[in-house]
Amino acid sequence: MRTCKLDNMTLSVDFATGHITSLILNDIERVVAATPLFRVRLRDVAGQTYHYTAYEAGTRAETKFGGLYCDFPAPFEDLAVAVTLTEADGGVRWGITVNPNAKDAFAEWVDFPRVTLPDLKREDPERGGEMLLPYNEGILVSSHLERDATDFRFWEPEYPSIGCYSLFPNMISSQMMAYLWKDCGLYIGAHDPDRGVKALDFYRDGEGTTVQPRLFCGVDFGEHFETDYPLVWKATDGCWESSAEIYRAWFEANLPPKAKKVKDDTTLPDWYEDSPLIVTYPVRGWHDTDVMDPNPMFPYTNALPVLDRIRNATESRLMVILMHWEGTAPWAPPFVWPPYGGVESFSQFRDALHSKGDMLGVYCSGFGYTTKSRLVDDYAPVDHYEENGLAAGMCAGPDGSIVSKICTAQREGYDICPASPVGRKLLDEAYAPLFESGLDYVQILDQNHGGGQYFCYARDHGHPPAPGAWMTHSMQSMLGGWNDKAPHMLFGCESAAAEPFIGSLRFSDNRYELNYFTGRPVPLYAYIYHEYLRNFMGNQVCGDLRGEYETLTHRIAYSFAAGDCLTLVLSPDGRIQSYWGQRDLSDLPDRDKVLTLIRNLTRFYREEAKPYLFAGRMIPALPVECPEREFVGNWGTRPFTLPVLHSTAWEAPDGSRAQILVNPEDFPVECRVGNRLITISGLSAVTVQIES
Repeated sequence: MRTCKLDNMTLSVDFATGHITSLILNDIERVVAATPLFRVRLRDVAGQTYHYTAYEAGTRAETKFGGLYCDFPAPFEDLAVAVTLTEADGGVRWGITVNPNAKDAFAEWVDFPRVTLPDLKREDPERGGEMLLPYNEGILVSSHLERDATDFRFWEPEYPSIGCYSLFPNMISSQMMAYLWKDCGLYIGAHDPDRGVKALDFYRDGEGTTVQPRLFCGVDFGEHFETDYPLVWKATDGCWESSAEIYRAWFEANLPPKAKKVKDDTTLPDWYEDSPLIVTYPVRGWHDTDVMDPNPMFPYTNALPVLDRIRNATESRLMVILMHWEGTAPWAPPFVWPPYGGVESFSQFRDALHSKGDMLGVYCSGFGYTTKSRLVDDYAPVDHYEENGLAAGMCAGPDGSIVSKICTAQREGYDICPASPVGRKLLDEAYAPLFESGLDYVQILDQNHGGGQYFCYARDHGHPPAPGAWMTHSMQSMLGGWNDKAPHMLFGCESAAAEPFIGSLRFSDNRYELNYFTGRPVPLYAYIYHEYLRNFMGNQVCGDLRGEYETLTHRIAYSFAAGDCLTLVLSPDGRIQSYWGQRDLSDLPDRDKVLTLIRNLTRFYREEAKPYLFAGRMIPALPVECPEREFVGNWGTRPFTLPVLHSTAWEAPDGSRAQILVNPEDFPVECRVGNRLITISGLSAVTVQIES
């Protein structure tokens, strides 16, 4: 038995039996069930998988630094697993080595360290708690029942990939998670400077919650896997910000390539600092699966009067981001050029925007190869695919099959592997015209949440035959090359850029509202990374919340307080929608209310909040007492309450500190901030200074 005693945490591990026996935080036992300390998957040359846990080792021995496990059941009797546990920096550090000792197999992944903590129960705060995940870009999950009933439930990541997996670096942006009680918390962080692929997740197990970091090994046949970085556990005070502080300190000491604070980055365009208002709309059809005929926003310059009215009403600089603009077919990557209607019409619109000080961007659709569009009948480049042998550049499964689950309502096709020579060349050539288009911004990785690539098990691409850190490296290489080819253009992805790619994807579609499916959004992403990049609030897909009041203004207020640029989604006739995908235009937001709020926030940003929201550092906020409202998502999830006011706290580069409060309602709201009682006018924001 090994026991680590720290100031506010006592951890006991029985390496001879293979599980954590006790975790005491604040003098309370937190472990509710015995769980094998690790679980490993091996894969052989035939693609067959084998799963082993610590319990199945015939020999389990405690060593000076941890435990050794060997003599496993057939067919991999020679499998050996070594676990280490040390104390450092007020916490503990775990490590693991997995050696199949077989030339015809490799370790695909290992779940480690595993522990079962109390069930997530909002109604039992003295016993249960919440899980903090850096998922789409920060969420507190308080109920397994709510999470398991949605598309964002616990899923085992597998081939072919989908976007919803709780996977880093994809929809999981940081290598950390935390279990939080009212009185304390357990921080769990993978401090891996290589930033390899990991599934950070949890699931209900009997009456408990099993926390399961999964490390994808990315090794070849006959090789062993070893963590050359620590998996860190630390006790916290239970506030999510405390866990964010721990990880941010490690991140800043181990920056990924190209990452630089915005205040120090002279390569950023001037509009980045101006916090432009994003305006998105399609030029063909309306929604993603409609008939793709041109709509009233086409030709492109038809939108100029609508945009003029928005610019004048909000006093904002605009960034127009077009959808369904591709001359091939909407959401039919990788070939998007020339634009629908021709280069001349498109360029005329771009130049008209630039003449007014505005910018132009486009949505693309990630690393897919479209063999046939389901939206435009005559777009079916299957001959090009076959004649050029492009199957050699597609993501393949363990059995060599090539399948895709991405955007199947819009297209038939496959997922490109950027780590293969064929795939990399294909993507570079397909997107080269964009780099020379004079565009200001390309959301080039829609579908590739966070900027990561999809799983690939191909054995002839030049990468290991299973997911791992090579995926991160290939993306960093390609994105960095695109930055060099288009130095005056910014790139982004769906969801905010995962940590390894923040130096290359500087402005992304941050759809925080999706987290209402399963829990309560928190600005964890901005807390860790805001000094290094900004995002925009995104097209708010599925984002409508129902209640006594329309909630677009609430979502605008949340995003503004989190430091993101604001977004308006327009219908094909120029009306403001509540979110992308809205079909009921009899229930649109109050246009005047929305535009007034944006105008007031734009003025507030320029005159008062810019030092904090442009390059500031988020800090723990003072408690705010204010009225609450009950809402329900339009997808039929449980009712929940939101504060009327949205609030965050910041430290500016000069060291000054302030709390920003935004009132999205059109009436004054009285609140208490710390020990101060203040009233905030409707559709406005204020700063409250915080003593250093």
